[in-house]
Amino acid sequence: MSCWIASARDAETDFPLLNLPYGALAAPGGDVHLGVAIGDEILDLRALLALGQLAELPEALREACAAPTLNALMGLGPALASRLRRHLTQLLTAAPGAGREATAGALRPQAGAELHLPMAVGDYTDFYASRHHASHVGALFRPDNPLLPNYNYVPVGYHGRSSSVGTSPAAVRRPNGQRPGPGAGGVPPVFGPSRQLDYEVEVGFLVGQGNRQGEPIPLRAAEKHIFGLCLLNDWSARDIQRWEYQPLGPFLGKNFATSVSPWVVPLEALAPFRLPRAERAAADPAPLGYLDCAEDRAAGGLDLTVEAWISSRAMREQGLEPRRLSRSNMRDLYWTMGQMLTHHASNGCNLRPGDLLGTGTLSGAEPEARGCLLELTHGGQQPLVLPSGESRGYLEDGDEVTLRGWCAGGGVGRLGWGECRGGILPALQM
Repeated sequence: MSCWIASARDAETDFPLLNLPYGALAAPGGDVHLGVAIGDEILDLRALLALGQLAELPEALREACAAPTLNALMGLGPALASRLRRHLTQLLTAAPGAGREATAGALRPQAGAELHLPMAVGDYTDFYASRHHASHVGALFRPDNPLLPNYNYVPVGYHGRSSSVGTSPAAVRRPNGQRPGPGAGGVPPVFGPSRQLDYEVEVGFLVGQGNRQGEPIPLRAAEKHIFGLCLLNDWSARDIQRWEYQPLGPFLGKNFATSVSPWVVPLEALAPFRLPRAERAAADPAPLGYLDCAEDRAAGGLDLTVEAWISSRAMREQGLEPRRLSRSNMRDLYWTMGQMLTHHASNGCNLRPGDLLGTGTLSGAEPEARGCLLELTHGGQQPLVLPSGESRGYLEDGDEVTLRGWCAGGGVGRLGWGECRGGILPALQM
C-alpha cells in the first residue's frame, strides 16, 4: 500500500505508513488532541472525528479518539486498537475523491507543533534488564562479584516517580541532594548540586489492558497487555544514588526527572522486527517456569537500535555537530518485555492502562554500546573528549542529550521514534 502523503514515502522518515505512532498535540484554543505521526504531518484524531471520518468505528473507539490522552484507547485492548490502525491505514491510502480531502483537513504540520505527554502515567517501574549494563556497573563497585546471585533468576526493578515523567524536548534541572563527603566511607556527607549527573538510554513500554489485583499475567499472554513503546531517558545523579541506595535502592538520585519521546509506537507495528530472545550463556540457569514459554523464546526479542548524542553549549556556539556517545540494541537484553511484565504482576500487583515500564539502561558487549556515562567513562575516571576540546566524565550545565531510535529491515523498510531530547539547567540554591 502507498500513502498519498509524499513525506510518508521518504525512505528516511521515521514515520512511514507502517508506523502510525500516537502522540498528543496542542490544538488551536489550547485543548490537547491525540494525533498520529505520518511523514512530516500529524493526523489530528479529534479533528478527524469532527469531519466524520471515524463514524464507522465503534462508539468506544470514537470516544477514545476524542480524549486528551491515550489511556482510554490503551484500555480497550489490542483488538480494538488494531481496528483503529486498519481504519487509519485505509484513510491514508484512499484513492482521490474517496474521502481523501476530508482526511487532509485533519492534517497538522509536525514542524512547530507543541507536543504533550500522550498518556497519564499512573505508575512507573524501571528494570535492570541488560546483563551487560549490570555487569559493567557491578564491576565498578564490586570487581570480584559484579553480579549478585539473584540477577540470573529475577528481573530486578524499582518503582520510580510518575509525577516527574515528562515528554521531549524538556529542560532537566540539576538536582540537589546528599552525596558522599571526603571523610572515611564518605561520612559525613555534604549537601548540594549533584556533580555526577548522567543519562541512561532506555526503552519504555506502556501497559494497555491491565489486570485485576490479585490476578497474575501468564507470560504467554503478557504482550496482550503491552500497548506500545517509547524512548526513555532515566536521568541519574550518580553521587546521590551511590550514597543513598543502600539498603533500599534508588530514591532522590533517580526521581527528579525521566524523559520520554513524544511518540508511542504501537506494539503491532513492530511485528516485522521481532527476534528470538537473547540466548543465555551455557553456565546460566534457565528461567524459572513462570518466566519461560515457547512464544517468548521464539519472539521475545526486538531489533530496536537506540543512539545517544551529546551537544554542549560550547559546541552549539561554535556550530559543531552533536557527538554520538553510544549505539545499543534492545535485542541484547537479558530479560524480555514479556518477562518483565509477567514478573511485575506475578504477586498479584494490578497494572493499569498507561503504566510505564522501563527496560533499564540498554548496553551491549562493545564499548560503543554502553548506554550511560557511568559505563562509558568508567565512573568519570576516563573522560570523553568532545569536538570542542571539552572533556566529560559526567554532564555539565548546558549539555543536551538526544536519544534516537529506529527499527529497520524485516523486508518492510524502516520506522522510528523521532527524538527524546533534554537539556541540563543549573541547580537552584537552597
